[in-house]
Amino acid sequence: MKRLFTLLFLCINLAVSGQERLPESKLRWFNDAKLGIFIHWGIYSVDGISESWSFHNRRISHTGYMKQLGGFTAADYNPGEWVKLIMESGARYAVITSKHHDGVALWHTKMNDLSIPVRTPAGRDVLTPFVKELRKAGLKTGLYYSLIDWTHPDYPGFLRDSARYVMKEHPEKWANFLSFMNGQLDELMKGLNPDLWWFDGDWEHNADEWQAAAIRKKLLSHNPDVIINGRLAGFGDYDTPEQNFPVTRPDLPAWELCMTMNDSWGYQGNDTAYKTPYEIISIFADVIGFGGNLLLDIGPKADGTIPAAQVHILKELGKWTGKHSEAIFGTRAGLPQGHFYGPSTLSADSLSLYLFVSGGSFGQVVVKGLNNSVKNAAILGTGVKPELKVVGKISWSPVPGLLFIDIPEGQGDKYMTVVKLTFEKPVSLYRGKGGLQ
Repeated sequence: MKRLFTLLFLCINLAVSGQERLPESKLRWFNDAKLGIFIHWGIYSVDGISESWSFHNRRISHTGYMKQLGGFTAADYNPGEWVKLIMESGARYAVITSKHHDGVALWHTKMNDLSIPVRTPAGRDVLTPFVKELRKAGLKTGLYYSLIDWTHPDYPGFLRDSARYVMKEHPEKWANFLSFMNGQLDELMKGLNPDLWWFDGDWEHNADEWQAAAIRKKLLSHNPDVIINGRLAGFGDYDTPEQNFPVTRPDLPAWELCMTMNDSWGYQGNDTAYKTPYEIISIFADVIGFGGNLLLDIGPKADGTIPAAQVHILKELGKWTGKHSEAIFGTRAGLPQGHFYGPSTLSADSLSLYLFVSGGSFGQVVVKGLNNSVKNAAILGTGVKPELKVVGKISWSPVPGLLFIDIPEGQGDKYMTVVKLTFEKPVSLYRGKGGLQ
């Protein structure tokens, strides 16, 4: 009952909304990247309130929310330092909010005057310099863009319990808004040409109303290699679960978990509920073991500085990713459930298996159903070679024994230890029920 383990999670071949999916080769950089940094930056950082939702949910008036325009200075904004920190974390791409649901653009849009360059003391485009620094560093660029715009006078939505108009009764207003939205997309597409589009807000209208198919066609016509997230009303290339880890793997051939460091996307000074570096690294290991990416969020202050707690997390994450890079970047989903009690990844050629063990752990861990003999074993970043023992192998049975790996005390990583197993042939797994086959 032997069979080659052939990267099961990447062999899903589902059609989505009838559109032609990008070939795997064009998704390769994304699948290899594993770690991205999400950046929520806007006027909401002035008072440290919920981005856009605070007025939508009537926690503050729209007028009160927009008063924050006067406090957005970006006085200490240094996009080069942002990119340096992102690189230090180990991330291979970044996604920044070009415009959130409040309608405030970070670049100098010509479609209206609601932008950081025109309406705030910052007085300049703060988006383009960051994109240029990403490109200079060789990182992939993603632009978040909110399809909805609760401030635009021709957008029907405004507050959760009320709207400006009924779409069916005023099709000309909706047409005007679509023209505005597409005008902004054209500005970003032609001016910045991102590698990835990260849409949001599609839930308020269906694909036909958004003209999602036409948006996708336009973006791909301009850049055939561009990747689109799964929030374009069914016309995206990869799934984007938010905050909560999926129990079953998302359907599309790539996926990404977007997650905050605390409980907020944008900067909120009173939110001190930060995840620890250990918690974030543990979640990250689970994500890559499941064949996905982690898009980890930061929320800079209105002056452009990044909170110290967020800097600390990125630096600690970077120490860990640097030490264990070969087990992370360019790998594929690891062992299916039942073979190892923890995350794992496989090298692209399936000749190396990486086992992730909670930090500080020592003693034996076990791998089940491994047909291969181990050529070499090592604890990454230490040079230590753990002892191996096969238990329960019966000479006349094809069922493999249990592989016990002994991690010496004091040799593991403080956050998460990675054990590397190498083989002569690609990993092959026994998937039977045991017994006398």
